Amino acid sequence: MIKSRKLPYLIAEIGINHNGSLKLAKKMIDIAKKNNFSAVKFQKRNPDISTPEKQKEVLRNTPWGTITYLQYKKKIEFGLKDFNEINRYCKKLNIEWFCSAWDIDSVNFLKKFKLKKNKIASALLTNTEILKAVAKQKKFTLISTGMSNMKNIEKAVKIFKKNKCKFALMHCVSTYPCPEKDLNLNTITTLKKKFKCEVGYSGHESSVSPSIAAWVIGADYIERHITSDRTLFGTDQSASLEESGLRQLSEILNRMPKVLGNGVKKMTNEEKKLVKKFKYWS
Repeated sequence: MIKSRKLPYLIAEIGINHNGSLKLAKKMIDIAKKNNFSAVKFQKRNPDISTPEKQKEVLRNTPWGTITYLQYKKKIEFGLKDFNEINRYCKKLNIEWFCSAWDIDSVNFLKKFKLKKNKIASALLTNTEILKAVAKQKKFTLISTGMSNMKNIEKAVKIFKKNKCKFALMHCVSTYPCPEKDLNLNTITTLKKKFKCEVGYSGHESSVSPSIAAWVIGADYIERHITSDRTLFGTDQSASLEESGLRQLSEILNRMPKVLGNGVKKMTNEEKKLVKKFKYWS
């Protein structure tokens, strides 16, 4: 019964919405902490490795002018000094942080911080090299399942089980933002039944209610992209929640145990009064 389930572990995916600004990243960490999220998550790349060759020289209009896609990726990437400060700041606020690594260099880079969790991004679910490198750490890993089919997920799960690395699968549809008609939340139940593991939901829709529904039907983890302002530059901004959305999500979830109750059918005191008012028969 739903009454016995714990509230979900809430993850605020800052990702690259900071646009290379440590000040903006800290602002979003503040927002996540203020609204009772369990953790914030970032992304780490070596753009020279993780940017596809055909994309590197593509021109892009950015706040820094028209530059190549590779230059843009380097412009928004945090380095060691930045992550040291993020690490310090999150410890100060007592909020967990972790990161998805997009290449082996980044997997090794993140080892410096002794983080409690790893994350596999949907785009990397079929990258066997990354999966093996992360699984060998035997650190609890959240595995996003967007842009994949069941065979892809089965292969990834096999790698983590072989390495005896605990994991949770995150149901995800990787369109930004995702139309609600495509969310297919019942996949959460499908994944739980098939893999007998914890399952979460990584949402890219611009609304809050699907995340509530995801928890009700079984999501143990809820991850949502966050931003301080949806109008900011960046591909993920429109699929992110601003502070009002985070507050709404957190507050509704915290009310859910009371709303769901204990499942025992009984009359409330107010109902008993109404019975006396309306009952005209003996």
